[in-house]
Amino acid sequence: MEYIVIGGALAVGILSLISSVNTLQKQVSLMNLKLDRIAKQIGAEEPNIDNELRSLIVAGKKVKAVKELRDVTGMGLKEAKEYVDKLL
Repeated sequence: MEYIVIGGALAVGILSLISSVNTLQKQVSLMNLKLDRIAKQIGAEEPNIDNELRSLIVAGKKVKAVKELRDVTGMGLKEAKEYVDKLL
């Protein structure tokens, strides 16, 4: 009997956490959308460095391309590597 009560309480807690995380994700997405619009209005868009990255990749400097992308955009290592991989 105790296990059923504990299991039910855990289930309710987990569902509550999932709901909270989903709400936060929606709020972050909305804030990112607003920030993108503001950045476009004031001309603070991220520079397009795809051509430079492609040149580095063709020259066999894929690691340097990832580093350059991270320096310019502030991306994480995994995200930058995936971005560079998709450029080809």
